[in-house]
Amino acid sequence: MYVIFGAAGRVGHASAAALREAGQAVRAVVREVVQDGKPGESIAQVERLEQLGCEVAVADLRDTASVARAIEGAFAVQMLCPLPRTQGDLGAEMRQMIDASVAALQANPPQRVLGLSDYGAEHASGTGITTLFHYLETQLRGVDAQLIFLRSAEHMHNWARILPAVLTRGMLPSLHLPASKRFPTVAAQDVGRLAAELLLDDRALNVSPRVVSIESVQRVSTLDVARTLGELAQRDVTAREVPREGWAATLENAGLGAAHAQLIMDLYDAHNAGRIDVEANVSERHFGATTLAQALAAIVPVPARQTA
Repeated sequence: MYVIFGAAGRVGHASAAALREAGQAVRAVVREVVQDGKPGESIAQVERLEQLGCEVAVADLRDTASVARAIEGAFAVQMLCPLPRTQGDLGAEMRQMIDASVAALQANPPQRVLGLSDYGAEHASGTGITTLFHYLETQLRGVDAQLIFLRSAEHMHNWARILPAVLTRGMLPSLHLPASKRFPTVAAQDVGRLAAELLLDDRALNVSPRVVSIESVQRVSTLDVARTLGELAQRDVTAREVPREGWAATLENAGLGAAHAQLIMDLYDAHNAGRIDVEANVSERHFGATTLAQALAAIVPVPARQTA
């Protein structure tokens, strides 16, 4: 049994689909399903997993017993570092979920554990929200299993969070400074498919942890993102560099709490200093085939066709 946490997300769904295509039994773990308007995974997301032939389980990552039930009988587990749904102390809540999940894995370790991690996770401090991925890797090292850390570059679909405002205003704010700076990105589905391949791969059983990186073949800039969005939406979109002193207001206006905004600001300070990149001594590097245009085409609404 392959157990995939975060299976309702883009990466997790891609992993579950690839494992099912390979004929494997998959338990797709999701958070609470939407009921009575409360936050949770949508019924449609759960149905998509069931249509793949997955067993769907609900687990509370803050509760060790709940995670333990989800991993029962697992040969391999794919674990992530999920964002809380609340606006409390984001870092503390993420560490709580990591601790609860790791405790369950330590008590009943599967043969193989893959942690979905991030570029920059080798740094213990000074990288904002990426320090939580460092914490995830550090805690997972205490699990008696073959460990795989799959570090991915910035996900292309993250631009979906601000897409409605961008298409309304024709302006793409950039915390990447300067906007012409090229940085690594990757499509979520490429990460998910590679994760499945690694879970199925028996060739490196003597290497633990096995650290693997993935990014797209071509690095991009915010200027590239703005141009691609404009082409897909058939309207002008301009990249605008947000001055460092304006970051807090920009992020809080986007709905982020102060603590969350600070973690993002620290992340982009590290990004702009060149600290968020593939680790120098990682020899196992992979490159996703999905282009920026292909990834954004999946999230940009198709423009209404103009009639003569």
